[in-house]
Amino acid sequence: MGEPLIALVRKFKFTRVLNSNPQTKVLSLLGTIEDKDAIITVEKTHFLYDENVRKQPMGGRNTPIFYHCENEYSCIKGIQELKELTSNDIYHWGLTIIRQDIDQNPTAKINLIWPATYTHIKKYDQQNLHLVKETPEMYERIVKPYIEEISSTNSLAWVYKILYEGAESERIIYKDFQEDKKNDGIIIIPDTNWDGLNLEALYLVGIVYRDDIKSLRDLKKKDQQWLMELNRKIKSIIPACYNYAIHPDELRIFIHYQPSYYHFHLHIVHIRLPGINEGINAGKSILLDDVIESLNYLGPDGMREKTITYAIGEHHDLWRRGFEEEVAKQLEREGIPKMPNIVNGFEMQN
Repeated sequence: MGEPLIALVRKFKFTRVLNSNPQTKVLSLLGTIEDKDAIITVEKTHFLYDENVRKQPMGGRNTPIFYHCENEYSCIKGIQELKELTSNDIYHWGLTIIRQDIDQNPTAKINLIWPATYTHIKKYDQQNLHLVKETPEMYERIVKPYIEEISSTNSLAWVYKILYEGAESERIIYKDFQEDKKNDGIIIIPDTNWDGLNLEALYLVGIVYRDDIKSLRDLKKKDQQWLMELNRKIKSIIPACYNYAIHPDELRIFIHYQPSYYHFHLHIVHIRLPGINEGINAGKSILLDDVIESLNYLGPDGMREKTITYAIGEHHDLWRRGFEEEVAKQLEREGIPKMPNIVNGFEMQN
């Protein structure tokens, strides 16, 4: 085991702000720890509701128990100070300090990546996004070689440690693995984007044991039944894990394309969860139900036969490996004029 998180955070030396999102209340900072790049992400936790109380798991469970009762840390009962700003008729505005507790009502969630690679920094750095229509030809020529190049055993070591070596075992929500039925197996853990407290912010990740599927593009017609069984399993298991405080039809299950790592996995969130980043919005997230439906109309090669439109950032390697030129060609073919170089006397960025 290395140093505890608090010791590492105290060594953090600030370099610059990578991203600050006032809507999602998330701040990402770049700095160094012992002269090695580090990324700290701080996210304000959601308010506790009076009726949504978290009880510590009992009897070896990894999932908390939620039940209904009054709670001393609720966003109303926990008010310690309140300063009125103004009022108008029936409307009143103010600022408040709410009682905090590291276990029951923490102020924020903090994540640290250290040592952080250049790839990590690009991922968290604020960037311009573009919609690209990835054709099957673009996939074969640009994307597939890129995936094969970066999908090394080393880059996925942390995934294999979760699947096979017991890493993060204390966080596992559900595990289904049989040696003779490896391809049917899945492991479900909380995503680091979830604070583990508020069910309406539920965010889980399901990592499959199959290693022949790296991304959405590898899903073929023959995989449709497998996907349907995954869908059924997740919607049956997750509500039971949380004492049925969440319903099956409140789960949104989707696939990222492009994903952040190329071992097939599913994102599982509460339907009320707002977009915590651009990945949860249309343009990168593709609903599992839509993929299953699409396979009804595609040939044997499935998703490799389809043109997929999604958002990609300028820091992504694919943007520099040909996507920038392809987007320009696509816009030209559609008859969309180029951006002028100068607008109102200001030079425009390309």
